[in-house]
Amino acid sequence: MIDRLVARILGLEVRLLACQARLNAHTDSEALHDLRTTVRRLRSLLRPLRGLPGVEQLEAAASTIGSLTTPLRDREVLAAYLEQHSQVEAAQRRRALMHDAYPAVAGSPELGQLLMILDAFPRFIRAAQREGLLRGLRKRIEKRLDKQWRNLGDALRDPAHDRHRLRLLIKRVRYAIEAYPELDRLPDAAMPRLKSAQGALGDWHDCWQWLARAGEEADLQPCVPVWQITMEKAEAKADKVLDKLIASCFE
Repeated sequence: MIDRLVARILGLEVRLLACQARLNAHTDSEALHDLRTTVRRLRSLLRPLRGLPGVEQLEAAASTIGSLTTPLRDREVLAAYLEQHSQVEAAQRRRALMHDAYPAVAGSPELGQLLMILDAFPRFIRAAQREGLLRGLRKRIEKRLDKQWRNLGDALRDPAHDRHRLRLLIKRVRYAIEAYPELDRLPDAAMPRLKSAQGALGDWHDCWQWLARAGEEADLQPCVPVWQITMEKAEAKADKVLDKLIASCFE
């Protein structure tokens, strides 16, 4: 278990370094997304390990990357949508703002700090192992995964559920299982249902966020009627997918 954990940490470090190089050279449009996904996978790996040496510092460093890159990724996604829907000038204005953002993220103190702490983290794990702090590690992780699954079930069954929170909880469950696949005890239907639910809620969230931005960014106003309709359809689709998730996995 510990060997697999260290191997996964090293694999995530390699992926982060590759994302940093891609951002710095601005080689492709998916580098920022891949950076954020890799950081999210790292945080999912760390969450069940809270309380062990070095975990708090590494979690904090990973969190700063999320804060740094979220507005950039939101702008990137919006620019892609605008371009696809013939709002070329609005898309170009946002893409122009991204030109310097990619190398700025690559060279940011936040990413440098994360990579520095991550590089040292396997040594913390091995030291904790020698000191006997990792006894019962499997049970600790299983307990955390079970808790995340129960929290999701409780949120889904709540008639007044918050779609924003559901989206976050679904992401946490999905990435946690991907972080520890050998501990996957979910129903067979769970992962495809979770992916569908995350996608539907993601479509709804995009429209919700863009409508909020349209109040401050005048060039988005032509899109407002379409986004209002799309958001209503996404809400209905998300509700159906969530109902199927409850029926197949929580009843």
